[in-house]
This record gives sequence, C-alpha cells and structure tokens, in this order.
Amino acid sequence: MIGSLPLSAPELESRITPALQAIEDRLMEVVTSADETINPPTSHLAEAGGKRLRPVLALLTAQLGDPALATGEQIRDAGVAVELTHIATLYHDDVMDEAPLRRGAPSAQTVWGNSAAILTGDVLVARASQLVAALGPQAVMAHAKTFERLCMGQLHETLPRPAGTDPVDHYIQVLADKTGSLIAVSARYGAMLTGAGTCTEQIVEDFGERIGVAFQLADDVIDLMSDSATTGKTPGTDLREGVDTMPVLLLRKALAAGELDAAGQAILSRLSTGDLSDDAFLADVVARLREHPVLARTREMAMDWAAQAVEGLEGLEEAVLDGTRQRLAQAGIEGEAAAAAMTDAGERVTQVRAAMEDFARILVDRAA
Repeated sequence: MIGSLPLSAPELESRITPALQAIEDRLMEVVTSADETINPPTSHLAEAGGKRLRPVLALLTAQLGDPALATGEQIRDAGVAVELTHIATLYHDDVMDEAPLRRGAPSAQTVWGNSAAILTGDVLVARASQLVAALGPQAVMAHAKTFERLCMGQLHETLPRPAGTDPVDHYIQVLADKTGSLIAVSARYGAMLTGAGTCTEQIVEDFGERIGVAFQLADDVIDLMSDSATTGKTPGTDLREGVDTMPVLLLRKALAAGELDAAGQAILSRLSTGDLSDDAFLADVVARLREHPVLARTREMAMDWAAQAVEGLEGLEEAVLDGTRQRLAQAGIEGEAAAAAMTDAGERVTQVRAAMEDFARILVDRAA
C-alpha cells in the first residue's frame, strides 16, 4: 500500500511512504500559510482528503533516476505543486458545475460563494507556481504548459464543438488536456528532477497522459454505476449538469451514422425533452444507460487506454539504464561502483514498472 493505492510494491513502499507523508505535511502547511480569513477556504479541499495520485506517481518515477534525489526536497515540492494545481482546478470546476459536494464535504462556493471559490483556486495556483519556480526553468515551463492545457481542455468542454469535428475524438482530446496533462507532468517531474534522462521522461509522461484519459473514461462509467450511499454522488450527475460524457457521445455518434437502436434513440429523446432535475426521471435515464451497450463500450475504452499506457512502458528499462550510464559517466563513476549502480538501476526499474502497471489497473478497475 502506497498512500491510498493498494500497489503491490513492498520494496518501494518503505522508500516512498515517508516521502508521501512529508508531501502531505507540506501540503497542509502551504494551504494554511495566510491568515484566519484566507486559510479556511484555501485548506478546505486539501483537508477533505483525496487519493494523491499525482504525488504518488511523481515519487514512483523519481525512483528511476538518482537514488540520492528520489525522495529529496525537490521531488517533495514537485509533489506538493502538482497536488495544489489539481486541487485548484477542483475549486474552479465546482463553480462551473454548481456542484454541491466535493469529497463528501460542501463545495467551497456553497460555503463562501462563487467569487471567493474562484479566487481561492487562483491563490493555490499561485502557491504551486512559487514551488515550481524553485525547481528550475524547465520545470516552470512544463507547469505553465500543463496549466494552459488544463484550461484549454475545460474551455473545449464548455464551448460548442467546432462543426465537422468527430465528437468522440474531440472528447478524448478534452480528457487528455484537462486530466491527462497534469498526471503526465507529475510523472515527468519525477524523472526530470532525478536525472533519469530525456527518454525516460518521455516514456513516463506518455504513460501519465494515457492513464489520465483512462481514469476519466472510468469516471464516466462510475457516474452512471455509482452507489450514492457509498460515494455521496447521485448517479447521473454529469447528465443532470448537461455534460455529454462518453456513453452519450457514443449514442449521438451512432445516431448520426444511422446505426442507433431503438433503446438508444429513446435515451436521447428523454435527454433532450425530459426534466433531469427530477430525481425519478434522472434515475430512469440512468437505468436505461446502464442496460445499453454504450456503457460496456465506454468501460472497454477505459481498459484500452490503460493497456496502451502499459504497452508504452516497453522501452522503459533500456531508457533508464541508458540514463544511468550517462549520469555515472558525467559523475566520473567507474568500475565496481558503476557496476553496482547499474545493477541497482535494473532492480529499481523492474519494481517501478510493476508498480506503474498496478497503478494503471487500479484506476480502471474502479469501473469494473
């Protein structure tokens, strides 16, 4: 177990768990670093908990570089920065979605109002940027580009889709931008800040983006299949908010191609003419979607994206060993010390790859 994730990686757990706790402690310091007026809203969602997927992934990929740096201050600050950025986007998302709850707690705008919630998200982005500024220009540029993609993904989801654009392809790009990009940069930071090499950075970054898409597709299934008593979230919340997630987009694509069955046509008819604010009506639409093949197809798509993420790790061992050789050569380390370091790198990459495969499986198994 690493954090909240049941990763079967005992060799890594002893190294990563203390660093993850240090990230959690530092996160709480950062969100309560102002005064009694500002601290309650800025700490609200951090204190509500979360999976901390992004810091965990950064710590995992940090094991692929210099062991002396793998749990150091820079990696810990990067872990705090990516989690802060994620939390900031939740404040903004909840205002846009008018969501009453987040992580089982009242959403910020229901407590302090929309303006305060938006400004709170902005404050957290600023604090994340301060942390990243100390990591060097390459890290700053990566964070800036990631935040741009987060915002563009949300804009592309909010604004009308350009005419002639395939709705499924458009939606996948939205997911890659608004979710995959931050998971991707989390993975990249771990490799970047420990000198794992540019090839390793690219491999883990690609993994992060693909698993981010898989994660969101799994969420599309969970939105329809969830038990409100367990999750605190009403099944079909996205439908009620007017968000076309993958199951609905698959229905619309089939309709446009003249291939939609009668059950799917009935669902789209009810979505376009019915009152989704009515709990009974929403429950009926959700029940129909649960029985329609588009839900199973969405689940398959999540599994496919997770499988692609895992397949992309194929060259990881070679990349890590090449990066280790270059790092040792630059440091002038030769002979038995270099051989021992190469052996250690080979063992670590095997452990990390297995943990990353577990990471991918866990994120999509939620939709099983």
